[in-house]
Amino acid sequence: MEHTVLCRNVSKVYRQDAVAVQALTNVNLEIPRLDFVCLSGPSGSGKSTLLNLIGGLDRPTRGEIYVDGNRVDQMEKGALAELRLRRIGFVFQAYNLIPVLTARENVEFVMQLQGVAAGERTRKAREILKEVGLEDLEDRRPGELSGGQQQRVAVARAIVSEPSLVLADEPTANLDHDTAIRIIELMKSMRSEFGTTFVFSTHDPKIMAEAETTFALEDGKLSRNGR
Repeated sequence: MEHTVLCRNVSKVYRQDAVAVQALTNVNLEIPRLDFVCLSGPSGSGKSTLLNLIGGLDRPTRGEIYVDGNRVDQMEKGALAELRLRRIGFVFQAYNLIPVLTARENVEFVMQLQGVAAGERTRKAREILKEVGLEDLEDRRPGELSGGQQQRVAVARAIVSEPSLVLADEPTANLDHDTAIRIIELMKSMRSEFGTTFVFSTHDPKIMAEAETTFALEDGKLSRNGR
């Protein structure tokens, strides 16, 4: 079976004031291409840490991590940056929008780095902003948007360039239920249309129910479907 994500015996230890904090312990995870995966678990269980490791934003203390067959834990910085640019979309809890850019310009930013022509960038950005219900707010900067609106811009930015993998850390946390379901349905349509694999974390049982595969994290240990 072809896997988008493969983790083998992944552990992560942080040092805080000379104290070792075990964030993840021997995580083994296989995510087939086109899967729609939820990571559940309480705050501090290791969900964000695991997403960051898969996306190459951090390195594991031990273990192996593969994305599209590339071993990300051993990649050089330049190659890793290129992999993230071309194949991985991110939705962060803190949005990570660029304050001086408008909503449309934020959505266009990754495509600009990829070398997409200006007209095509604008067309795709406007199209995806309409999908997330922000077509009338494309010229507003992040500081002029609510938290939920910023979240939708972040989701739009992550999926607009059609990456093979989207990693979303609490992508519906600041959205009302109807908008959250709309975002999940948009992700599912992207999966069907462009072959994107989605891995997202959430606390919301109703959002968990939309996933095809669910993994539970507790105290840095992973189990499938909460078992």
